[in-house]
Amino acid sequence: MPRYGRLGLPLYEAMYSMRAIRRMRPDPISDEDLEIILDAARQAPNGGNAQPWHFLVVRGEQEKATLAELYHEAWWAKRADQGMEGRDHPGLQNPVSRSAMRLADEIGGAPVMILLCATGPGAGNAQSVIPSVQNLLLAARGLGIGGTITTLHPVVDARVKTLLEIPEEAQVVYCIPLGYPRGRFGPLNRKPLKEIVSEDKWGATPDWIE
Repeated sequence: MPRYGRLGLPLYEAMYSMRAIRRMRPDPISDEDLEIILDAARQAPNGGNAQPWHFLVVRGEQEKATLAELYHEAWWAKRADQGMEGRDHPGLQNPVSRSAMRLADEIGGAPVMILLCATGPGAGNAQSVIPSVQNLLLAARGLGIGGTITTLHPVVDARVKTLLEIPEEAQVVYCIPLGYPRGRFGPLNRKPLKEIVSEDKWGATPDWIE
């Protein structure tokens, strides 16, 4: 069993400081830490305990460089779908979009990229693997490692599968870069509970929320 005792960070501290990390140092992540992170991921709940997931760790320089090029193409393909072409588009001027754009340029510098795949087709399989991402990122946070959830695009799907010899029936659900952050974790900027929680009827704010 991996040395899960190293995950000593209190759960509340991990949850309340785990923001999306898009700027990462190139320092390598050890095999031991990757095993801890992925073992935590496989503990996640999933439909019928079918565990229809496969975690493809990409660390080889050639594979990572090619995957980074495909990710960059996929990122801009998604922006084109949204009618946002070119770096100067007004929709790409907010801080989050600029950060995501920078990640598209720099993702190949992350020491590890993990493709979370569903081992069979269909929305049910894809949905069943999603909870494992939270476990993965929480375990990474406990080790001082950051990451973020990203997706690819159909325009690159076949080439990603060919590059990494992914079976045709498998689905690439997420692409998760991992690395030690440049900067720090947290604090988080989230909407207050009273804006996002109702009781019994939509819009009825519970009186137990401050």
